[in-house]
Amino acid sequence: LRTTAYFHNIIGLLTESIGSPTPLQIPFVPDKLVPQENYILPITPQTWHFRQSIEYSVTANYAVLDIASRHREQFLFNIYKMGRNSIEKGSRDTWTAYPRRIAAVKKSARPSFDALRTPELRDPRGYILPADQPDFPTAVKFVNTLRRNGITVEQATQAFTVAGKTYPANSLVVRTAQAFRPHIMDMFEPQDYPNDLKYPGGPPIPPYDSAGYTLAFQMGVQFDRVLDAFDAPTKPIVGLAQPVPGTVSAGAAGWLVRHSYNDAFVVLNRVLKAGGEAHWVLDGPQQGAWFIARSEVTAPLVEKAAKELGLDFSGVDAPPTGTLHRLKPLRIALWDRYGGSMESGWTRWLFEQFEFPFTVVPSKDIEAGGLAEKFDAVVLVDGAIRGRDSSLTPALKAFLEGGGTVATIGSSTALAQQLGLPVKSHLVERTTGRALSSDQFFVPGSVLQVTTDNTQPLAHGLPPKVDVFFDNSPVFALGPGGPVRPLAWFDSESPLRSGWAWGQSYLKGGVAIAEAPVGKGHLYLFGPEILNRAQPHGTFKYLFNGLYAPSVP
Repeated sequence: LRTTAYFHNIIGLLTESIGSPTPLQIPFVPDKLVPQENYILPITPQTWHFRQSIEYSVTANYAVLDIASRHREQFLFNIYKMGRNSIEKGSRDTWTAYPRRIAAVKKSARPSFDALRTPELRDPRGYILPADQPDFPTAVKFVNTLRRNGITVEQATQAFTVAGKTYPANSLVVRTAQAFRPHIMDMFEPQDYPNDLKYPGGPPIPPYDSAGYTLAFQMGVQFDRVLDAFDAPTKPIVGLAQPVPGTVSAGAAGWLVRHSYNDAFVVLNRVLKAGGEAHWVLDGPQQGAWFIARSEVTAPLVEKAAKELGLDFSGVDAPPTGTLHRLKPLRIALWDRYGGSMESGWTRWLFEQFEFPFTVVPSKDIEAGGLAEKFDAVVLVDGAIRGRDSSLTPALKAFLEGGGTVATIGSSTALAQQLGLPVKSHLVERTTGRALSSDQFFVPGSVLQVTTDNTQPLAHGLPPKVDVFFDNSPVFALGPGGPVRPLAWFDSESPLRSGWAWGQSYLKGGVAIAEAPVGKGHLYLFGPEILNRAQPHGTFKYLFNGLYAPSVP
């Protein structure tokens, strides 16, 4: 309705109206009776009915249709001209004056315009997504989001070289000389939100929504920015891109599949649902790989997955050496509330896409206890637990102590303190221990980078540096020598990748993701929004691994 429309040469109108099927009272607020530029017709105190909200929307829609019909030719010509200008910009050297670059120039000893026009600061002529990256099927999903938004994407018909780097056949190419160039840039480039303060030295002004969301970062896609015009043997993708069919080599014992594939979890869930046998290789030469034992059940599933999902399966004549953790079919409880939780709804959709079995469980059913009889894991999304006390805690504690797994995200990580674990907030003043104010630290929805220990099962299949979506999320300080173990942390004073992070230096040394044994069970603490609206494919593995992981020793 807003940014996507703007970046497709369309006038976008974002509307929000008060009202619900239940009538409500408009109170008397004196200041609200004075017309303002964004509040032209004040509403007097009254009983407000849902019909009135609908009439507002209908009136606005008629107004849009009226102005569009009156100026049809002008609007259509402007759309054409904007598209032509974008194509022209993508065909030559251009520079974007990002706020951060302006700030850097202002701080320099001799500010000059030329400092903003150095060759290395040019906007890219295109992006190349190599086909040999660890999770190319997810890169294909990424470019399909572009295709659904009208972006031309090309695929290499053979290997080629650009700027001294060789790319294999099937690599994906997105050129910026397109009518919707702004949308392409928005999906690949960092959003650079300015330091917007109420006054110099004052507190930040919260943005309306997220400040940074670069989808390529969130999805963990590897790509190269190409600054000069280039040629490549490609053909345009018609419709949606299809996964490049994977290979299945012969093996008497079964197959190994890389942990870097997100869609490996689809295969595992299918195998277990069909009664097949699958293992997680926890150590040894094949550490992190999945092993699927050959059988009449698994063979056709592997063949189908290679073709449809684009995964490679390496046949082996004997089970891999090292410790094997045999997977079992999951019984997942996904928390929700009456009236609905948006975060839970997105997680439900995500589980459906990756074919995880789950049951939506309201708070009262969790409080009732007896979880171990029906479930192996409980997922508590942001909002399930807030504050110091929760009525869910006694039942969850019993579930954990009996051997269950509980995964907490965002505010729900407060469960750790309620269980008495040595976990505190890292975002405090070092001298006083007081919580940082928004004047000192403020990170609205943005993409930050963490370091992760990918030798640990929870982070198998992930790179050492991971982009995470952070929305004023919890950051942990762990007690020394305690049972809580860090799995991802901030080791830089400038972890911002896209968006806005006021006071980001406070993050250094803080823990973003941790795990702890509780009795015979396993508690995971995910501070960042690792499932944010089902967008950050690059961090899905944290949760997926946690659901299948063995208990903490």
